[in-house]
Amino acid sequence: MRLDKLLANMGYGSRKEVKELCKKKKVTLNGTYVKDASQHIDPITDHIQVNGGTVSYKPYVYIMLNKPKGVISATEDIQDKTVVDLLQLDIQQYNPFPVGRLDKDTEGLLLLTNDGELAHVLTSPKKKIEKTYFAKIEGFVTEEDITKFASGVVLDDGYETKPGKLVVKKEGEISEVELTITEGKFHQVKRMFKSVGKKVVYLKRIRMGMLELDNSLRLGDYRELTNNEVNALRQKNN
Repeated sequence: MRLDKLLANMGYGSRKEVKELCKKKKVTLNGTYVKDASQHIDPITDHIQVNGGTVSYKPYVYIMLNKPKGVISATEDIQDKTVVDLLQLDIQQYNPFPVGRLDKDTEGLLLLTNDGELAHVLTSPKKKIEKTYFAKIEGFVTEEDITKFASGVVLDDGYETKPGKLVVKKEGEISEVELTITEGKFHQVKRMFKSVGKKVVYLKRIRMGMLELDNSLRLGDYRELTNNEVNALRQKNN
């Protein structure tokens, strides 16, 4: 990788600005001042410093976001704020993208990464990755609903869903439930409840595969995954 490309990608300025940093002897490579910003380096083994600070290179980022309502699961949009807009520039420079999607009015766990291989695994229908949602439902959720979900329900377009595990957490005119499914059809959770004559009034994803939403994250907040979390995602789904 070219040194100027690496430093530009990591937020140290444009390639032209990186070149100026080298001219001013602000950049060292393995203890030696860099004269040629276009030279090729190994970002893993070479020791690079800018203004005396060590450049810590990492090829991938893995971000857990507690997505708020009103934000869309996309990298860019001309009208609405996207989940990438919520990230600071030092994270945006890695070009992360959302793994799967949450509806605009749905909150909760969303993973963003630039690791295309892992993203493909987590969204592949063949892998049957479980996704758990907490929902508030207008109306009493019954044992009959639980049984129907366990067998799969027919949506408004005639599609029959894979079985889902429905657990009632609180009964009432506004029921509170958790639903675990292995699919991600358009508006699937809302359409599943619609198929049994009920309406979702609040929806939040709380788990995806081995990854659970960090309850310390407020809406709109995010953090990088720990190494253990990343390894668990990889090992479980290989």
